[in-house]
Amino acid sequence: MKYKYIGIEKKEARWGFAFTVPAILFFSVFSFYPIINALFTSFFNKRVLSLAPPDFIRLENYTYIFTSPDFFNSIRATFVFTLGTFIPIVIFSLLIATFLSMLPGRKMKGFFQIAFYTPAVISSVVAATIWLLIFDPRGLGNQLINFLTFQSGVDQKWLADRTMVQLSTMIVYFWKYIGYFVVLFITGLASIPPAMYEAATIDGASRWQSFWRITLPLLKPTVVLVSIMAMLQCLKTFSTQYLFVQGGAPRAPINVITLNIYTTGIRNQRIGRASAMSIVLFLIMLIFTWLQFRFSKSEEVEY
Repeated sequence: MKYKYIGIEKKEARWGFAFTVPAILFFSVFSFYPIINALFTSFFNKRVLSLAPPDFIRLENYTYIFTSPDFFNSIRATFVFTLGTFIPIVIFSLLIATFLSMLPGRKMKGFFQIAFYTPAVISSVVAATIWLLIFDPRGLGNQLINFLTFQSGVDQKWLADRTMVQLSTMIVYFWKYIGYFVVLFITGLASIPPAMYEAATIDGASRWQSFWRITLPLLKPTVVLVSIMAMLQCLKTFSTQYLFVQGGAPRAPINVITLNIYTTGIRNQRIGRASAMSIVLFLIMLIFTWLQFRFSKSEEVEY
């Protein structure tokens, strides 16, 4: 009886596939299926609590949302929030991580890393509730601004003014998630060999020159990862805006797409129309992710 020889590479490939099957099943059930089901539902006039079979209406849901001023306001609110939060988070998390990596002693580094990362562990509901108290007319937000501007009793209208309520949601998101991305940048910085900085110092390079010529080029994969994660996190924001609206803030300035999906699908029970909105949001996220990968392509920098 002849035995068929199986090479080590084929064995590794089989074991690799076997270990990836649980992850594939998980994503298929909790990610791929909901996307396909939302796409299917978006072609029907379906109500959440209705027992009647949904009517097939083709592209009417998409026609409605693309002619709806409310949906275009949601797109505007989403992009304003994303630009106002995504760019500062990436820039400041990189600068903070670079500063922390230069601190002497592991204990000091560990303390600041934990301090920055702590808000990321807090629930979004708790974070929004804390900042609702801070943005209260009698809260610390007004007191701090009045102290810095040498005024007293002035209400900055954090939760009433159109511009200020947009800024308020950006501040909450920035405070909550910047520590998470700082830790990612610190991990990327730790992978850069210290010998490269030592060689640059011997050649007479300053810290600023080392940052631009060594740190940024070699940190490019981490920058791309953080940029994509931060952008997607901002595009799918929901809890902060929802809780601020429940706290009395005006809806229109912060009526992001996810909040509009919730209102349309859950409160108004138009699940077909909400599914069409979710598909549009998915396509927006997909396009921006592809654009980031596209524009981040360049010659690879090796150690």
